[in-house]
Amino acid sequence: MQNTLSQPKPGESYLLWLIKIVSGVLILAVLIIHFLVNHLFAPNGLLSHAEVVAYYRNYPIVPIMEGFFLVFVVAHSLIGSRSIILDLRPSPAVLKVLDYLFIAVGLFATAYGIWLLFAVINFGV
Repeated sequence: MQNTLSQPKPGESYLLWLIKIVSGVLILAVLIIHFLVNHLFAPNGLLSHAEVVAYYRNYPIVPIMEGFFLVFVVAHSLIGSRSIILDLRPSPAVLKVLDYLFIAVGLFATAYGIWLLFAVINFGV
């Protein structure tokens, strides 16, 4: 009988594997909350841009939730992409370069997303 439980791949630490699994579950949870709050409970089913800006300003928990959603999606997608690359069996040197590249992309994407959240809150961009 084959073991069907998810396990780290060779070259993937338990920490990265655990972050990937946990972030996937958290993405699902925050996505459900996002759809409920922004589409089901919103008047007329959708919020206009001005309503989103007012919503972010009046309910600080919403941009905080969106910020966590951003972090979960970036981490999950980059760790998942690294996991796919592991299937190609790259050399340790190539994997090290890719790790640094993924870290740089993740930091940039997260910083840019957080900056955009603050831009919407402060300037209504």
